[in-house]
Amino acid sequence: MSIVTSPAPSEQPHDVPRRLSGLSATDIAEVLLPAVAAACLVGVVFVLAGFGPGAWLGFVICWLGVFVLNYGVMTARRHGPLVAKDRLARVWVITGSAVAVGALAWILIYVLVNGWFAAFGHNFPSFWAHDFSKGGVLDVKARVGALHAIVGTLEQVGLATFATTPLAILAAVYLNEMPGRLAVPLRIVVDAMSGMPSVIAGLFIFIIWVVPRKLNGFSGLAAAMAIAIIMMPTVIRTSEEVLRLVPGTLREAALALGSPERRMVIRVVLPTARSGLVTAVILGVARATGETAPVLLTAGGNPRLNLSPFRGPQADLPLQVYSWFGTAGPTSLHETWGGALVLILVVLTLFVLARLLGTGRAAGALTR
Repeated sequence: MSIVTSPAPSEQPHDVPRRLSGLSATDIAEVLLPAVAAACLVGVVFVLAGFGPGAWLGFVICWLGVFVLNYGVMTARRHGPLVAKDRLARVWVITGSAVAVGALAWILIYVLVNGWFAAFGHNFPSFWAHDFSKGGVLDVKARVGALHAIVGTLEQVGLATFATTPLAILAAVYLNEMPGRLAVPLRIVVDAMSGMPSVIAGLFIFIIWVVPRKLNGFSGLAAAMAIAIIMMPTVIRTSEEVLRLVPGTLREAALALGSPERRMVIRVVLPTARSGLVTAVILGVARATGETAPVLLTAGGNPRLNLSPFRGPQADLPLQVYSWFGTAGPTSLHETWGGALVLILVVLTLFVLARLLGTGRAAGALTR
């Protein structure tokens, strides 16, 4: 009978990846030295080749390639090939994340810098208190703003969310909790609608709602219908995935205690998944808030403030930004960036508030 003993710490394989909770001076030096060497080498090549400051993107790409090569060779010689593969994978993950976050930050900062002048600078507070009925191509001092577009966006998205949320959650509950004969056709329709171009939803509402009423058919309500069609598949699919994450033991415990399936869904499943359901609704709102073509075909656009979404043409922020962008003039150019900034702020505020409220309510439901 032989006894198998584990190797001593000093006898462990040389190429086992070493996971560190923090970075030591050696780890930092192993990253900085290849980075500096790659920068020097690529810089000398670019100077000898005659490239100017405008070639900074090429410099970064070449530097990244040389750095990864140097870092991989150094790590493989010091720690072995397995550790080198692990470190290189981490480098690529961090690089990809930095590129994605950097591109998003660049867009946000660019819109913030250009939109701040109109929304909070020379035209404040007129930008928030007036519509664009007095705006002219060369009229820089006109008292114009985006109040009509902000009101239209809030009303249209609010009506669409009010109509979409209960229907989408009921459909998700039907698909995940109590599927019947219509589950397969319903899932096929939802999947097909997920890839549908948004302009199709606008054309559909335009044909069945706007055309029969002619000019009286353009309204915020018609735009809300189109937005609801766009939101519906996103909310249904995300809600269904959230409901699948609810542990099956909670359902089994509720049914074992004699609770009917209907009450189990209402009292156990939905409160547990409330935070995720709120996130699903917000994803649907974010998916539909920036749409322009459906609103153009259903609401028509209006430079004047229209407080009633049920009567008369109405504007919203994406449509008004598109209209301003197509008009050459100093006023419209400033308002374009201001409208884009306001649209980002509105979506960001709704997302943060809904996320905080959903998390708090979900935590309260679980502690009862």
